[in-house]
Amino acid sequence: MTESNAPASATAPRSGVPVLEARNVSKYFGRVVALKDVSLAVRPGEVNCLLGDNGAGKSTLIKILSGVHGPDEGTLLMNGEEIKLSSPRDALNRGIATVYQDLSVLPLMSITRNFFLGSEPTKGWGPLRRFDLDTSSRIAKEQMREIGIEVRDTGQLVGTLSGGERQTLAIARAEYFGAKVLILDEPTSALGVKEAAIVLRHVLRARTKGLGVIFITHNVQHALPVGDVFTILSQGRLEGTFRKGEVDMERLLKLMGGGSELDDLERELEELAREAEQGEDISALPPVLDETPTGTHGFPTI
Repeated sequence: MTESNAPASATAPRSGVPVLEARNVSKYFGRVVALKDVSLAVRPGEVNCLLGDNGAGKSTLIKILSGVHGPDEGTLLMNGEEIKLSSPRDALNRGIATVYQDLSVLPLMSITRNFFLGSEPTKGWGPLRRFDLDTSSRIAKEQMREIGIEVRDTGQLVGTLSGGERQTLAIARAEYFGAKVLILDEPTSALGVKEAAIVLRHVLRARTKGLGVIFITHNVQHALPVGDVFTILSQGRLEGTFRKGEVDMERLLKLMGGGSELDDLERELEELAREAEQGEDISALPPVLDETPTGTHGFPTI
């Protein structure tokens, strides 16, 4: 690929047709039900925050959306047409770019090499064809400046960047190569407040450019400022889908935690606190055991 045919960034306005949709998707691993009848849709210029606690099924769903797994039931659609993803490369070729929390960049490679990894511009012909370092470095520096990160030398190792800058580099790379949908897997979970702010600002920037963004997180405080739609998973089931303004932080947290289960836990903790204030020995109480190992919906979860 040369500079002349570099893909343009997506600029499509928000429309009523989802750019990517999972409809009644289920996934089984033997007898384990990872997902059951889950639906999710994201439109151009929209951020859909996929929320859920550990084991809710978020990872399985994004692997289906990114071509790692195929759904056992249900369908995937792009722009209203049914698709079947054969691999992550197939998903990427269709404009579905996934930025994983830990595997988005290679810290021991330069900014330039990371930016063009797998899609390196070349110059020359035949046996003299080689990586066009000058063009790559210039483009990488321009793109980094555009996202608000000023680097003196794009030859520096990515490992010298902050965590927020690394995630933003991965997002900018996906945008440059023509992504229509960005799937961001817990991009802020290991970041401090300032670094998380860098990533969240770039999520909003991607939405403004017309991309559909699926933002996976278990941090409601990061989801509420950027989300247009909130999709909640709990134990492999869809707990609800809400537009911005239809749900507050307290409701989201309860839905993520299983609703009634969280209320039961809160009551139990209040009871223990009262007993402790009255001087009772709560250390002798039996441990709380999970009496429903198959989950509240009656099937095993992962």
